[in-house]
Amino acid sequence: MFERFTDPARRVVVMAQQDARERHQDRVRTENLLLGVVTSPGTPGEALLRAAGLDRDVVEADLARRSAPHDAEALASLGIDLDEVRRRVDESFGPGALERTRAARGRRRPGHIPFDRSAKKALELALREAIRLGHRHIGTEHLLLGLLWPGSTAQEILAGRDLTLDGMRIAVADLGRGSASG
Repeated sequence: MFERFTDPARRVVVMAQQDARERHQDRVRTENLLLGVVTSPGTPGEALLRAAGLDRDVVEADLARRSAPHDAEALASLGIDLDEVRRRVDESFGPGALERTRAARGRRRPGHIPFDRSAKKALELALREAIRLGHRHIGTEHLLLGLLWPGSTAQEILAGRDLTLDGMRIAVADLGRGSASG
């Protein structure tokens, strides 16, 4: 399937793996793919997201809201203010000191990071969307369509911004009716 990916779509996959690695995840998830699309300037997928008001900061903020409350609330119930702890560590040992610890370095995984089930499904659905449109390639716009199918974190983030599969299908079809993409 990857031989049908455009170069920009391949870069999205590589960026998603790098993002997962930086987040110390053991699998590439749909949100990593979404961040890859949104940080691919000049590609159809990024342009569609930008037109809808999404950029990396918006996606990162949505991801932070989804995960941080659970961690922060659990620590707060013990009387620990996570933001204050990070601020004091940075103040005492320099910015990013927590990421330079042996424990943080030990979580990094070199090499290929596999895709989780929902990310694999999104890639498969991207292929199906390209075929449905009569395209012989899979571009960033098809990856975006694959991420809009229900059942993933990326889809929930996009739905929270009122992006729907049907609406984005129309936008992709309007891009150029089968012209080269990224």
